[in-house]
Amino acid sequence: MNRLLAANIVRLRKNKCFLGGILLLVILGILYPVMKCIEMKNTGYETTLDTGFFIGAAVLPVLLSVFVSLFIGTEYSDGTIRNKIMVGHERKSVYLANLLTNLIAAFALNIVFSSSYLAAGIPLLGFFQEDLKVIFLFAGIEFVLICSFTALFTVIAVLISNKAVSAVICVLGTFLVLFAASYLNARLNEPETYPAYTYVEGRTEVTEEEEKNPLYLDGKERERYQFLYDFLPGGQVIQCVTMTAVNPKRLPVYSAILFVLTTAGGVLLFERKDIK
Repeated sequence: MNRLLAANIVRLRKNKCFLGGILLLVILGILYPVMKCIEMKNTGYETTLDTGFFIGAAVLPVLLSVFVSLFIGTEYSDGTIRNKIMVGHERKSVYLANLLTNLIAAFALNIVFSSSYLAAGIPLLGFFQEDLKVIFLFAGIEFVLICSFTALFTVIAVLISNKAVSAVICVLGTFLVLFAASYLNARLNEPETYPAYTYVEGRTEVTEEEEKNPLYLDGKERERYQFLYDFLPGGQVIQCVTMTAVNPKRLPVYSAILFVLTTAGGVLLFERKDIK
């Protein structure tokens, strides 16, 4: 598998999608703190380094959905995967080499964004205000989360040999889980009650009493929503970006479970795939 991985790394270093992703993340990493600094001067609203440090958790899945599908899809269209198997490489080795290559690309992109953000952000916004233990905790959550996203994209790209189709599925799937997470987040943030308020109608002052919110989740239903919000990668993205999590130590465990299940399933399905 070492030879397969080495060949993939050579391809990775010349891959236009990967290099374009690096350029985009460098620009984003520098531009975000610059814009926040300008906004802070114009509005007087103080912004800290913490606020944007983990936005990579939202950007990277979208970039990876495109990169992984095109990187592996090109191997199919060029006949590279078929040739690797014909010369005697095990299918499991081919799959794992592609997964490791995608993980290396994901970590490189993450490091590029974080480094660019800190290089521009520390001089403009100062150092982290949050406890460093919390920063490292969410960095760990983001690390395992990116692994799970990469594993998901890899299994889709390996099983669907048409790179255009796999790219569409990966991108749409990414936005779907993010939209689902936004819905779960909105439901979990519903207030238990609507506060009392007073308004004037004509010459009459009307007072509305505090009333219960019918959309508020409690009991077992709230636990189910919270589990889905924690388990789904999209929910973890929102919690990373906002640095707010009810069960932070569970998140990397859920991501690790998803990583193992998708990788094991991907290897088994790839063993049975008919490669033309």
